[in-house]
Amino acid sequence: MNSDAAALSIVRGTALETEPRLGTLTLPGFLREVSGTYADREALNFRAADSEPVRMSYREVWQQSVRIARALVASGMGKDARIGLLATNRPEWIVAMFGITLAGGTCVALSSFATVSELEQQLRLADVSMLFFERSVPGRDFAADLLSLCPELKNCIVGELRSLRLPYLRSVVCIDDLIDAQGIATWSAFLERADGVRDELIEAIGSEIASADLAMIFFSSGSTGRPKGVMQSHRAAAVQCWRWARIFGIDRDVRTWAANGFFWSGNFAMAIGATFAAGGCLVLQRYFVPGEALRLMAAEKVTLPLAWPHQWARLVSDLVYPQVDLSALRYVSETSPLRGHPTVRTTWDEPIAVYGNTETLTIVTAYASGTPREDYEGNHGPPLPGNTIRILDPLSGALLPQGQSGEIAVKGPTLMLGYLKTSPEKVFDEDGFFRTGDGGFIDEKGRLHWQGRLNDIIKTGGANVSPLEIDTVLVEYPGVKVAKVVGVPHETLGEMVVACVVPQAGVPLQEAAIREFVGRRLSSYKVPRRILFLQESDLTLTGTNKVKTADLRELAVRRLQQHS
Repeated sequence: MNSDAAALSIVRGTALETEPRLGTLTLPGFLREVSGTYADREALNFRAADSEPVRMSYREVWQQSVRIARALVASGMGKDARIGLLATNRPEWIVAMFGITLAGGTCVALSSFATVSELEQQLRLADVSMLFFERSVPGRDFAADLLSLCPELKNCIVGELRSLRLPYLRSVVCIDDLIDAQGIATWSAFLERADGVRDELIEAIGSEIASADLAMIFFSSGSTGRPKGVMQSHRAAAVQCWRWARIFGIDRDVRTWAANGFFWSGNFAMAIGATFAAGGCLVLQRYFVPGEALRLMAAEKVTLPLAWPHQWARLVSDLVYPQVDLSALRYVSETSPLRGHPTVRTTWDEPIAVYGNTETLTIVTAYASGTPREDYEGNHGPPLPGNTIRILDPLSGALLPQGQSGEIAVKGPTLMLGYLKTSPEKVFDEDGFFRTGDGGFIDEKGRLHWQGRLNDIIKTGGANVSPLEIDTVLVEYPGVKVAKVVGVPHETLGEMVVACVVPQAGVPLQEAAIREFVGRRLSSYKVPRRILFLQESDLTLTGTNKVKTADLRELAVRRLQQHS
């Protein structure tokens, strides 16, 4: 890592070529490499309801992925074909994703949480021409949703859909084989198409795929508006797959369980990517059910669990929790309540000081697991190889002095190719940097300090206040379950610092006591002038479980007006 000028906020990581443990930088190449190295090792483990586990080796994952690629080619899908994937965490998601890229297509990762209108928006925005979908999840029938969007599916010939509502969509395939609409192909019928295409053709197609080619489309969480379609290259996806295994510090014995869908870029890279790069096994659960997850972890000796904080809380509060043996857990952070389970014994350090987003396909700064606390505490790490970070004036775009807060701008090997249907000049600046909309600064050691969304920064009495800094202190107060600080309009201060707090069940909290607690740790101007106690149901969340700040700010204003 080097800094261009000691006085300016620009810092570069080392060259990408210096990063250890990087392999082939296309997704087909990545799968070929890991399946060749770990051919007979268990890659996937999936337990459907009331049935024996389905276990797949790396060799079988490769073979199934190639078969799907052959069927896609037979279906007329060629270079850059946009193929949607709407499914939960099951083997078909993984082999379909790799199969799509082996055929030269682009995998469009669709959220299984999307409403019908959101699904329509994503299919239209990505110009999806073929869709793989799972029949249903609890409370949702995706077949019914698709028929409501495209009633023509009921009677059209398979592969010949002509929909005015989704004019690019030509073919729809149901993974579960449980479908009665004439225009929807069954999974088994789709796979039979592969018989007319030789493996050698897939090999030839794969050899033409470049690392700069479009590989995947993810959708942003929508915390600042409607979700955007984020286009990612093969290089970006492969780099992060290789990289996360190194950052986690995992080995080939890792057995990973993930609570959240692979259609989010973080789970894609951290779960599938890291596990496969290490040669470990993915233990699959279609959707998060706490008791079932705990039993699965115990039965399959999971070593690396991946979940969000609210899901950790649900696991710990489940009736099954005290009864299960979780002694196999090894990669559990000290911030996770699972670390307190009586059977868990580990000293692993999670790489918690990181920064990234969907547009960079997860991290651009990070410390690897095992980094000394004195290095990572209080900052979000140095740039990873290949990345350059600048701190710019949010209005003028000028490069700011080192240590001064501004807008984080990034450029590097995992930066997106762009947003769907958006011109490049609206996405990148004239130097090719992506201005993230996040606030932060670079310290004298070249480390990034993330301070939150710029539109979340509170300007009170002439000072800039980072809500994230206050949130971090608030959640340390006994009895606080969730804390989110916002700024609300104030006549003399400009904005007033207000904390929205969700107490833990049955714990009485006092506003004055919390303010005193924060005042002992932070400067007086950072202490919330008001603390509002809310219920968790009052919070509106994005698809990636982020609190929607704008909605919370409006709620805070209403509550304060009611009590004025």
